[in-house]
Amino acid sequence: MYNDITAILSELINAGHILHTLNMVPATSGNFSARLDDNKIAMTVSGAHKGRLCEQDILVMDMEGNYSGEKKPSAEAGLHIQLYHSKPEINAVLHVHSKSATQTKKTGKKFICLEGYELLKAFEAVESHDVVMGIPIIENNQDINALAGSIDAFLHGHEAIHAYIIRGHGFYTWASSIEAALQQCEALEFLLQCELS
Repeated sequence: MYNDITAILSELINAGHILHTLNMVPATSGNFSARLDDNKIAMTVSGAHKGRLCEQDILVMDMEGNYSGEKKPSAEAGLHIQLYHSKPEINAVLHVHSKSATQTKKTGKKFICLEGYELLKAFEAVESHDVVMGIPIIENNQDINALAGSIDAFLHGHEAIHAYIIRGHGFYTWASSIEAALQQCEALEFLLQCELS
């Protein structure tokens, strides 16, 4: 769990710059968050360009979605909150609109199985390439509460999930730190390119 909000803001800003350079958050897409304590998270505001993030583009909200100020969090804040509620070990959630995840609009698959790749060891608690990692593809829904409910139900039945894709939209990944989640973003995009190209 984080305590130093200045360090968290700096890490979220840095993550935005890196992921924009990797073309994983084009235009104003994507949203990031990090746990501050048991009841608060820092989250990027709606409409912020991730390649040009600054401290004013990140707000503090509680685990019920309450915040103060004129700027609003992403409309998908509920998906971040759902993950923090369901998995107390999560301290960071990154959502990107990578090309590979967006291209899942073209596939009828409901699940992508990543197997035998050395790069799977970039994910937390994965120590060997000799694993099968399932990445579910969830149907997109503009009703965030309904979408969060679908994801929550799925995650409770599948404990070893590190990410999920929203079809034609992007993917979410989470970890114990912003740095670890950032590493998983880069690794997952590469592996999706291997599987879907």
